[in-house]
Amino acid sequence: MPSGRQKGSRFTRRILLLGAAILVFALGYTGAWFAAARALESEVAATIRGMNGNGVRAYCEEPEAGGYPFRIGLFCRSVFYENVKKGISVRAGAMRSAAHVYRPSRVVGEIDSPAAVVLPLLVPMEIRWESLRAGARLADPLPERISVRGEQLAISAQEGDTAPLATLTAMEVHARQQGDAVEAAISFRGLQPGAQIAPDLAPLDGRALVLIKDGVTMAVEGRLDPYGRSAEIRELVVGLAGQNAEISVSGPISIDENGWIDAQLRVSFSDPQIVMDYLARIFPDAREEIMTAASALSSLSDTPVTLNIRKGRLFLGFIPLGTIPPV
Repeated sequence: MPSGRQKGSRFTRRILLLGAAILVFALGYTGAWFAAARALESEVAATIRGMNGNGVRAYCEEPEAGGYPFRIGLFCRSVFYENVKKGISVRAGAMRSAAHVYRPSRVVGEIDSPAAVVLPLLVPMEIRWESLRAGARLADPLPERISVRGEQLAISAQEGDTAPLATLTAMEVHARQQGDAVEAAISFRGLQPGAQIAPDLAPLDGRALVLIKDGVTMAVEGRLDPYGRSAEIRELVVGLAGQNAEISVSGPISIDENGWIDAQLRVSFSDPQIVMDYLARIFPDAREEIMTAASALSSLSDTPVTLNIRKGRLFLGFIPLGTIPPV
């Protein structure tokens, strides 16, 4: 019979072999992880180089892969994107992203405040936040799903009066592909308009569900202008926070090549007098028309009405409300 010393020797050898195997695996995994990290950095650098040119500039300051051992992601000290032809510019603070090594197509990330944003038809803005995080399920050519959540946001003009134009307690955006369309769900809480819009307005809560037709093609081709586009508003609800007064809208909407809006929207109100008074404070020049509509709506209770827009001409039922200028 083998002696106890021989048994102990075999056991020790097994432990040593197991330890050696673990060490070899760890070294191999570490080497593979750092090789993947270098490849990620090279791919990001090549992608950014490919984006630059023809009026487009993109920049990731000091790109560095990180997340070892179980995640892999990218860190940029700051990020910047500009498209001169489309009038778009975004500059923000540090960006961090990560994905589990066993599920690299599901990526999460966050961006540090603030961001300087320039968009067509809007004044240059500065946006600050306490937290801004995102997640995506990557696919080719576009992500299958994207989610963004922000908390304690403040929007202000970059120049002149820098007091907030609006603040939000929280907001969420979720988007997913549906064939060639994109379905987007948006919600917000505690939207407080600034004093420049109207003083002492109550905060708003809201949610929306919109189907953007040909949204995938638009995104792939980079054609983000609204002209010649159409969408279906499946739900749009905005109300005064903590109150029953709200407005609900649904229906198709489109913008022609000249910027004129056409729509046939189903609109319902809870406590229309309060809702219309709120709108009249935001749009004082249209107060007379808005309050005329409020008087008519008060007799309808919760009965929905049809809001027709034909080449920018706005009618609430049979009541003309004026003209919306082309976008």
